[in-house]
Amino acid sequence: MPRVVVFDRTGAPDVLHIVDQPVTEPAAGEVRIRIEAIGVNRLDQMMRAGSYPGPVRLPHARLGCEGTGVVDAVGPGVEGPGVGDAVVITAVPEMDLNGTYAEYTTVPAASVVPRPAGLDATGAAALWVAYSTAYGALVEKAGMRPGDHVLITAASSSVGLAALQIAHQIGAVPLAVTRHTAKKEGLLAAGAAAVIVTDHEDVAEAARRHTGGAGADIILDSVMGPGLADLAKAARAGGTLVTVGWLDPRPASFPMSWPLTVLGYASFEHTLDPTVVRRIAAFLNAGLRTGALRPTVDREFGLDDIVEAHRYLEQGHQAGKIVVTVRPRGVRRASAP
Repeated sequence: MPRVVVFDRTGAPDVLHIVDQPVTEPAAGEVRIRIEAIGVNRLDQMMRAGSYPGPVRLPHARLGCEGTGVVDAVGPGVEGPGVGDAVVITAVPEMDLNGTYAEYTTVPAASVVPRPAGLDATGAAALWVAYSTAYGALVEKAGMRPGDHVLITAASSSVGLAALQIAHQIGAVPLAVTRHTAKKEGLLAAGAAAVIVTDHEDVAEAARRHTGGAGADIILDSVMGPGLADLAKAARAGGTLVTVGWLDPRPASFPMSWPLTVLGYASFEHTLDPTVVRRIAAFLNAGLRTGALRPTVDREFGLDDIVEAHRYLEQGHQAGKIVVTVRPRGVRRASAP
């Protein structure tokens, strides 16, 4: 029988284990996907560790909101994707029941889009969550325009690297923020107009220096925490701060740098809206065709190594996406070094 990653209690990565589970037939409006590759996300870590703010149905909970594969079966009434089509999963509304950490999963047909031409399964698994989050926050939510200075925290994360590329595609000026000097050259190579290293620079002062004294038009923050109010000082008067994550789980300090627009963004706000999904897919396809967008894969693991993949995620050293490839039973990928 096909393999599925589950957990019966929350905790460290080793609560994850693989079980055999029969495939389910797709209901009306659903498609079944034979998974080829999975993107590993911080949301997965939060659910597994017990820090996710929503309910998780235990035991035998599943994980995974991102993946790509081939349509294996379609339910009644499906007019879009057909058997054999390569697709990217755009949303898994009940990931604790049908998450992508598996050889097969069943999702609404409206929750898949065609896999972009020329993108292999590994690249496709690194695409949707990072790029739809960065696009949704910057373009749909903050209204990023050509010439805008965009300050991006956690810039070496998958969302951060996607934001750098999307800013370039729009014609904005991306300013990368990182804690580690060792990541500076890589971020410059990835397209940052400047890199601010928080180990020895004040972010607000550096942002004003790189923007002619004005400050950033938009701040894209994945960190939150007690430093949020100080980060907001890097914005220009009347600028916009969009939070897209909480890498720092401590309570966030509220910005008082008025005038400032503060927005919270979760990708499900748009990825459950078919109209916006079409815009996102069109934007990403255009960027992939021109080469402006290039999904960044930090490291690959096999499904049998899912515990090691989560341990690596928790170290926080990756630049780009951690991808888990799914191969037929008996074909095992060696653990990454």
